[in-house]
Amino acid sequence: MRRAIVLLLFVVALVVGLPASAAIAPSGPPTSTGTGGAAASVETLATQAAIDTLKAGGNAVDAAVAAAGVLGVTEPFSCGLGGGGFMVIRPAHGKVTTIDGRETAPDAMTPTSFWENGVPLPFNDARWSGLSVGVPGTPATWEKALKKYGTMKLKDVLQPGIRVARDGFVIDQTFFDQTDQAKTWFDDIPATAALYLDPDGSPHDVGTTFQNPDLAHAYEVIAKHGVKELYHGKIAHAIVDMVQHPVVAPTADHTWRPGLMTLRDLEHYRAPKRKPTHVNYRGLDVYSMGPPSSGGSTVGEALNILEGYPNLSTMPRADAFHYFLEASRYSFADRNAYLADPKYFDVPLKGLLSKDYAATRRALITTTAAPGAVAPGDPSPYVKGKASATAAFSETTTHVTTSDKWGNAVSYTFTIESTGGSGLLVPGWGFLLNNELTDFNFTTDAMTHPNRPEGGKRPRSSMAPTIVLKNKKPFLALGSPGGSTIITTVLQILFDRLDQGMTLPQAIADPRASQRNATNTGAEPAFLSSMLKTQLEAKGHHFNNGGEIGAATGIEFLAGGGVLAAAEPVRRGGGSAMVENP
Repeated sequence: MRRAIVLLLFVVALVVGLPASAAIAPSGPPTSTGTGGAAASVETLATQAAIDTLKAGGNAVDAAVAAAGVLGVTEPFSCGLGGGGFMVIRPAHGKVTTIDGRETAPDAMTPTSFWENGVPLPFNDARWSGLSVGVPGTPATWEKALKKYGTMKLKDVLQPGIRVARDGFVIDQTFFDQTDQAKTWFDDIPATAALYLDPDGSPHDVGTTFQNPDLAHAYEVIAKHGVKELYHGKIAHAIVDMVQHPVVAPTADHTWRPGLMTLRDLEHYRAPKRKPTHVNYRGLDVYSMGPPSSGGSTVGEALNILEGYPNLSTMPRADAFHYFLEASRYSFADRNAYLADPKYFDVPLKGLLSKDYAATRRALITTTAAPGAVAPGDPSPYVKGKASATAAFSETTTHVTTSDKWGNAVSYTFTIESTGGSGLLVPGWGFLLNNELTDFNFTTDAMTHPNRPEGGKRPRSSMAPTIVLKNKKPFLALGSPGGSTIITTVLQILFDRLDQGMTLPQAIADPRASQRNATNTGAEPAFLSSMLKTQLEAKGHHFNNGGEIGAATGIEFLAGGGVLAAAEPVRRGGGSAMVENP
């Protein structure tokens, strides 16, 4: 399991006053069953933090934020204070809702902010810069979630993150590999290099202790004064200074462009509640994240297409998987054409999620694969009124799933975008800033695309935190990292669990293939060596090596009040799933 070896066993004590025994972090398995609450994440310390929060009397929202705080320490290249995300919440008493913690573009951003000399910057030049940094939404998400739906205070749920940052954890192979991937940029930025690299410019060795006292201090300041310190106080000034004037080493071998963010941009940030997307799939209610994420709408449209094949559970696996891939292909065509920040573009969400519209897309699917990319459809006749405005594999994100004994459930996906974000560490505060603004379409169609850069706008996302209800009660909660493959990962898990008779752990472990409206379908090595791949090639599908796809976690609510928590057994070093009462 991820970082199962810890420097000090007491680092996951959650709140002052817990007995020493509560601080011991076991090397949690990828699957656990029992009663009470449950939690699943990519690594043990975060999952244990969530479970200990539940045992201390907190609810699923408290547990999710506690786990997220720890992940900001142990998964700093994937998430943290400098990023954003989306939280889907099913309150024990009330309707499913969501919190939009997506980063926003500075007010000064224009469609050509990523252009120089009349042409768009290459991706890496745009990414490793202050230009790519959006206003962080993660701290505001934590505050909003706790105030609206939690039972504990932010100062309490930040304690596990403070302790892990202060006391340290042991570096594993995944942490080393992610540092190594970004070291040639990290060594340009003195603050980043000082934290993540040895003096010779190499990553810290596997098995050595990693501590982040500056991040512990940042958490302590926020615990004492609230997230206003990040949006108005000393931390805000430090963020803006680093974005506008990146501190670069004299030996730097890359150009680091200044960004556009101001203190005013930080002060004006809000993490609003939004309506979730909703489709009914074979009698189950599937809720996820709406625009500016494309996750919920694309998964929902694909499910609507698949629902028209009533015998998916009985037809040969290759036939059923063919329809899964084609449903994804046609849904992605619409996703790429119509999804953006609804404040800036009239997203035809009701049309995209219409059963009748899905039927028109299904009618285009045959028993063989489309030869390449397909055109988007026209959902406008199916909108029935204005759509509500409240509604690459290297991208590294993380996901936490939690539940409690009262019936609350949380599915939370959050990120700093690419591995290591923008590479800019905020001096004195110990966290990396995101590169989310490279999620805008800023190349040849920058002036016309719905997802073009604009001041104050939230870039399109693919995050798809999902909660499924059965008879109005929680049945599944799940999600995954993985950039645009998040959508296909969540969709495949639902397909495998609901249509193919797999258990949730089997569905999570199943080798993945990701069709995103292209000639080739990206697939994992285990899929490429399978008979299924050969059978699908006979139907006209083409595959290439997509590497590791996703790192999912999920919870299933069992009959009789039981609960099953599941995480990856292998991907991303393996995950950790625990229940309150095994």
